[in-house]
Amino acid sequence: MTTLSVVIPAYNEEDGIAEIAHRVLAVRDSLRAVGVDDLELLVVDDGSKDRTVEIASSIEGVTMIKHPKNKGYGGALKTGFSQARGELIGFLDADGTYPPEYFPKLCVEAMNGSEIVVGSRMAGADSQMPMTRRVGNFFFANLLSILGRQRITDSASGMRVFQREVLAKIYPLPDGLNLTPVMSTRALHEQIKMTEIPIPYSERLGRSKLSVVHDGRLFLESMIWTAMTYNPVRILGLIGLAGVAVAGLVLLGLVLARIGDTTRLGAWGVTAVFTALIASVSGISIFALGVTFNYLVSIFHKQPIRQGLFRKPIFKTPINRHFSWLGILGIFLGILIGAGTLTLAINQHWPIQRVWLYLLGSAMSTLVGLQLIIYWVLLRVLEELSQREILAKRDLQGYGS
Repeated sequence: MTTLSVVIPAYNEEDGIAEIAHRVLAVRDSLRAVGVDDLELLVVDDGSKDRTVEIASSIEGVTMIKHPKNKGYGGALKTGFSQARGELIGFLDADGTYPPEYFPKLCVEAMNGSEIVVGSRMAGADSQMPMTRRVGNFFFANLLSILGRQRITDSASGMRVFQREVLAKIYPLPDGLNLTPVMSTRALHEQIKMTEIPIPYSERLGRSKLSVVHDGRLFLESMIWTAMTYNPVRILGLIGLAGVAVAGLVLLGLVLARIGDTTRLGAWGVTAVFTALIASVSGISIFALGVTFNYLVSIFHKQPIRQGLFRKPIFKTPINRHFSWLGILGIFLGILIGAGTLTLAINQHWPIQRVWLYLLGSAMSTLVGLQLIIYWVLLRVLEELSQREILAKRDLQGYGS
């Protein structure tokens, strides 16, 4: 027997709670038609000061849960999750924006292997979402797609169905409106199977509680910091590679200028060269920092590294193993360029206008090489620490046999 427990968080929703509750209860027969035997509806009042509790309590089939004080959207949902008895748990807002008539479709996906099924407002053809929120959701969905390496169209949808067992994998979740983007971010990094079903989206009943600026910033911070606790190199590595790419473009520009017999650098040219120096050194530092954090995450969770910069490793061996020879090569080239430039300056009487650029390149190469050597030593230690428990268990099992 399969039961769907639907949780509706409500805070001062007297205008819409009755309609949405009746609409949810009306899908009982449609749920039975797809194999869901029973429906449980829980309304969690989050400290409302209007008639929300009175109205919801009078509806037959509603289980009323009350918070004495406001805990937030996420807090209300988590209270409902903890008291739900269904094998499947769903939720949607009390404002009438989400269509409960689509719960049967979401349940079908959940019973066919999907662990979380999201009603996507962005993929649905009929959407009355305000333009500012549409742009914001488009940005957050694409950000999560980059961070999680899976195409997502709606990272913050407030209508979902998930299997009860999923909660153990995605907790903890925040108490605020950012529960949904954090849930999506955790699900992707926990390699939980998440499916999206297009749904229509209606204009809400009553005044919206969402602040575009405040909650948009909260969503962004929550998604980034959650992703950082799983796969730091995905974020820091991309930033680092961007810095290295900037340095590479400047270097290419200098080579092309030299081929074009343009040896004189103006103000913009000098600025570009110094920008390349900063970008290269900073880029390598940020990239290596991301790799370092991945080892720290692995040690903290006591498991092998599961994430990385790309879906598949670029090298057969871990990338930090290549930091040693790359660092030595960078230092060697830096010393070689510096020594050669100094020799020519002394013997050929090169003026400072001709020497400074080569010396700057020497310094950049040496600094980058030194950074790579330092991070190689650090990462070798972290690699040993991350594998110590696994190797110890292997040796003990071998000794016992």
